[in-house]
Amino acid sequence: MDTVIIGASGGIGAALAERFAAQGDQVHTLSRSEGTIDLADAASIAAAAGALPFPAVRRLIVATGLLHEAGLAPERSLRDLDGSRLERAFLVNAIGPALVLRHFVPLLARSGRVEMAFLSARVGSIADNRLGGWYGYRASKAALNQLVRTAAIEVGRSRPEAVLVALHPGTVDTAMSRPFQANVPAQKLFTPAHSAACLADVLGKLSPADSGGFFDWQGEAIPF
Repeated sequence: MDTVIIGASGGIGAALAERFAAQGDQVHTLSRSEGTIDLADAASIAAAAGALPFPAVRRLIVATGLLHEAGLAPERSLRDLDGSRLERAFLVNAIGPALVLRHFVPLLARSGRVEMAFLSARVGSIADNRLGGWYGYRASKAALNQLVRTAAIEVGRSRPEAVLVALHPGTVDTAMSRPFQANVPAQKLFTPAHSAACLADVLGKLSPADSGGFFDWQGEAIPF
């Protein structure tokens, strides 16, 4: 299956690329570090879509996300809210993926099964929010989930066998989660390879009836 991985330089993205290549897929990787795509740059998203080597895409996974970087950290309270930081979180976690949908959906095969998955996070669930905090990350991932849900309805009209979903990979030992691992039990901290194997298995088992849903690494539905 022709597979595109956006965010392939990250821990989970790289593991997913290895996983699908090992099973015989033709894998095309895109990432900011490779200079092939930047979800904060609309022009680069359009250019990446226009340069794909495949006549049609069967599987696309967006394995990106922004929780922290220099000058940006998860907010602990309302006092920490800052407009520019919120804009940055939404740009990378929601607006960029929305533009991926705009430019890459037309490249999906029109017949047969096609898959699109966007890595989200359980903390993006509004119904499951019992701790508060992390305003920008929670809200931008909740926005991503709604974008996926809405796009799935539209995509399903022209591609009835499409599976378009948001996936929660669990807590994975990557640079993104490392500052927040202190209270994570060892058995709940996954290697990128383990998370990628679980996500690939879940995605393969989902049906078009599941399109628009939000699922965790075990295949269990997460409420929006």
